[in-house]
Amino acid sequence: MKSLVAKQYRALADRAAPPGRQIDLPVEGWIATVRKALGMSGAELARRLGVTRARVSQAEQAEREGGVSLKTMQAMAEAMGCRFVYAIVPAEGRIEGVVAAQARKKAEALVARASTHMALERQALPAKKNRAEVERVARALMEDPPPGFWSEK
Repeated sequence: MKSLVAKQYRALADRAAPPGRQIDLPVEGWIATVRKALGMSGAELARRLGVTRARVSQAEQAEREGGVSLKTMQAMAEAMGCRFVYAIVPAEGRIEGVVAAQARKKAEALVARASTHMALERQALPAKKNRAEVERVARALMEDPPPGFWSEK
């Protein structure tokens, strides 16, 4: 059941940003860029919001500096006849790739630890078998992530 729920969440997250689609933040920020694209002055946007022109300037600056609130972005978008979209998406590809990278990292650490003990007993595996074991352990970890899967240890 836990695996099914995780798959449903992964599918939902993957729909937020299809692979290969990169959305870059405009240099001036979205508020100023869209406002200017619409041919709307800061004073006109302020009037639509019922705030001062200074408040619009503050919001545009806060966005450029990374300090604008989601509530402000939502209000600005609506006042410009747009909708505000907020998402957290994987840096590359799909959620499955993020999980696979963590599983591989954990698997490499587990296999390396076991290999060290085996080498001390003169039972070390050849490199090819070590790689195959890393892949096997990574697949197992992806199927049923243990507690602490996302810890750095």
